Amino acid sequence: MDKTIFRKVKFVVIILFVFGTGLSLRAQQDAQYTQYMYNTVSVNPAYAGSRGHLSIAALYRNQWLGLDGAPQTQTLNLHTPIGYRGVGMGISIVNDQIGPTSETYFDADFSYTIYTSLEGRLSFGLKASAHMLDIRYSELDEFEIDPQLQTQQDIQNQFSPNIGAGVYYHTNRFYAGLSVPRILETTHFDESSVSTARERMNVYLITGYVWDLNPFLKFKPTLLTKMVQGAPLQTDISANFMFNEKFIGGIAYRWDAAFSGLFGFRVSDEMFIGLAYDREITDLGGTTFNDGSIEVIFRYDFIKNLGNLKSPRFF
Repeated sequence: MDKTIFRKVKFVVIILFVFGTGLSLRAQQDAQYTQYMYNTVSVNPAYAGSRGHLSIAALYRNQWLGLDGAPQTQTLNLHTPIGYRGVGMGISIVNDQIGPTSETYFDADFSYTIYTSLEGRLSFGLKASAHMLDIRYSELDEFEIDPQLQTQQDIQNQFSPNIGAGVYYHTNRFYAGLSVPRILETTHFDESSVSTARERMNVYLITGYVWDLNPFLKFKPTLLTKMVQGAPLQTDISANFMFNEKFIGGIAYRWDAAFSGLFGFRVSDEMFIGLAYDREITDLGGTTFNDGSIEVIFRYDFIKNLGNLKSPRFF
């Protein structure tokens, strides 16, 4: 196939994915993560401070390798408990790019934790967000698409605020959380415009449990369900094993969408590196220009007193 035609086909797939029918950014979803179990604060503000010390994480995701304009996500977050009164705070930056669109979120998280038992902790969280949206219609000029889109002015740094909330419960072995990171369903353009971009409310349910199979091996199944109006229910199921408190390996399944392989390594008690690879099982996964998706996460915990650390947190 001619390279120019091949590139056009790949780009058109992205245009259809981004703009959908009716030239509308509708049913817009939050950034997608395979290693959500290590990046919980991005979807639930109540997680802020729950690790008991300052924690910093950086994540990079490149989806649908080989497809021009495919989704890319960069995430940076830090969170920490404040004092001894159950208060946690965090900040994060999430940049999500799909074709000619780019979205950046600047988030501030606040949580308050109460003790429900000797080991149980129940946290309530609030999130405040500043959202910046860019759409570069000028990048579409060379493609044969609807001329109304080509005549649109580029959108640069269009600002909209948002709020979110969540609740999170955990013990040493179990955790569960329910959250809505973006509550306001903001419409970025007038309904009379050629195209509209509207944020949709995403509801997350996350849970997991840690079993000690023997003194050297731990097993942790996890579940993440994401519900959003106008899109199918998304369910991620994963099973991870930790060997000798150092090496983590597992598999994951995104319902009717992808299989994933996960690998993690605890460089030290403070430092963790994780890698995930997704392989699509949809029609898009069978194309010659989709080589799967990769995701890398780096996390560092500023642990003040290693002598009091019985074992590394698995979540």
